[in-house]
Amino acid sequence: MILFYSTFFSKPVDIGSIPYDGPGGFTLDKRRIAEATAVVFHIPNYREIGDAFKYPGQYWIGWTMESRQNYKRFNDPMFMRHFDFTVTHETKSEIWTPYIPIKSWWDEVMAMPIPAKTETAPLALFVSKSKSNHSGRMDLIEGLWEHIPIDSYGRFKRNRTIELPDLGSRSKLAAIGRYRFGFAFENSKEPDYVTEKIYDCFKAGTVPIYLGAPNVAEFAPPGSYINADDFGSARDLADYLKYLIETPQAYEAFFAWRSKPLPDFLAERIRVLETPLFIRLLDFIRQEADNRPSNPAGRPGLPFGRREYLSTRLRKWKKKVPQ
Repeated sequence: MILFYSTFFSKPVDIGSIPYDGPGGFTLDKRRIAEATAVVFHIPNYREIGDAFKYPGQYWIGWTMESRQNYKRFNDPMFMRHFDFTVTHETKSEIWTPYIPIKSWWDEVMAMPIPAKTETAPLALFVSKSKSNHSGRMDLIEGLWEHIPIDSYGRFKRNRTIELPDLGSRSKLAAIGRYRFGFAFENSKEPDYVTEKIYDCFKAGTVPIYLGAPNVAEFAPPGSYINADDFGSARDLADYLKYLIETPQAYEAFFAWRSKPLPDFLAERIRVLETPLFIRLLDFIRQEADNRPSNPAGRPGLPFGRREYLSTRLRKWKKKVPQ
């Protein structure tokens, strides 16, 4: 049995959506922690973790989809040493969970027509948190703004709004599709940290301008995006975008990937992801448990210490969080 001890950004993990009805399974009931073969902790919700007892032979799993720069606990060896395995977007994790969509998503996107580019400005921008700038994205956006028109729909320098009715992500993608280019700027630059931003552009039917992971080429079809890091300055990038606008054949080449099979490296990664994340986690834990010696004897301990235990319990009591 696998116990989800902490919430996922303050919401309980939806274990009811996990397609599994075999032996063992998943629970949110912290009172059953002694029964759990493995306990999963969402690292961004680290304040909920300090009161957990670890039982002999039990596996602790650290789970996050966030970058190390934005969540310092993920980058703290003293904190991460408490976990036996990790579930993250990093390829070195025991259970890898990237943002890459599954095959049916790619099939659907590749069958979609490219929307007409009806907007005067070539670029659509959706940015709400301008202070998150570990990647230098805000500096690059400011630099581009000096050389090329940008329509901003987010809180940062808003000069356009979504047409009503606003249907959330559906309206957002429809808006992006009317532009020749879309920003796919990560808030940090780390290997393997390739989020939904580039895939949103693919689905919208525009050309992503990507800034972020140095190994983004491992996560997207070749020739499908523009890597901002290939240019020496914002002006150089703006000049290239203007060239593409003036040269339709060169611009349209960025959509050629849609009429070809996905490259082998990407197809192989997608095959791995066809098995749902938590089923892969369950299979991994079952294999680890089968290969270990008989359960060691001993008493449960408090890995984070009694002081952290008391402060966590007090915090949960004040917030009326189930304990």
